[in-house]
Amino acid sequence: MVYIRRSESRGNADFGWLRSRHSFSFGQYYDPKHMGFSVLRVINDDQVVAGAGFDTHGHRDMEIISYVSAGAMEHRDSEGNRYTIPAGEVQRMTAGSGITHSEYNASSTDPLKFIQIWIEPSEQGLQPDYEQAQIAQTEELTALVTPTGSGESLRINQDASLYRLVLPANQSYDFTSDHRLKYLHVLEGALSVEVDDQVVELKAGDALGLRLDSESQVIARDKGVTALWFDLPGVTEQVSSN
Repeated sequence: MVYIRRSESRGNADFGWLRSRHSFSFGQYYDPKHMGFSVLRVINDDQVVAGAGFDTHGHRDMEIISYVSAGAMEHRDSEGNRYTIPAGEVQRMTAGSGITHSEYNASSTDPLKFIQIWIEPSEQGLQPDYEQAQIAQTEELTALVTPTGSGESLRINQDASLYRLVLPANQSYDFTSDHRLKYLHVLEGALSVEVDDQVVELKAGDALGLRLDSESQVIARDKGVTALWFDLPGVTEQVSSN
């Protein structure tokens, strides 16, 4: 079986300075059918106008990942970190026992676009921590965040990994669930996913979750595709239903 999340059916928030689409329940948007997928709790597709941003606020006991797709983000936190994250870079912050931070559009003229991701940690009360990196695409599937921080990837405190999938037009990639849960979120382009004797067409903003023991093939359409691919523990009781 598969879990399908269509772009147009996501939660929507518009505060003027911020426009956000929520794949899962978040803030004032609540839908009991879409509470998360395994330990994946938040995927927010955010766009921030020039010069604006999130004032200082707190988090705890969450692994927070930001993937900047356009513009640049200015980050400051209570651990003394102060960095700019340009497009193409990935940020991972362990909120742990408690951290406050702010996130602003670093430009006074151009919009900022980024994907905000929250993943539950493997344990609570961890020491707050921060990493960011620009990770080059070396093959179709490139690791961005992994439990061990292997290669160039950032390290996360959970048995979960995040990859960037890039396929040119008409190229395919095969996946096997290997008793894990998989979640695919399309950033750009379009693709087809062949899974469990069905074909699912996905466009930018769409997502698909593969349940345990599924095999699938992803095929990029005529303009190619860029997507985020999550490898997640098989916590079936936490899987949302369509």
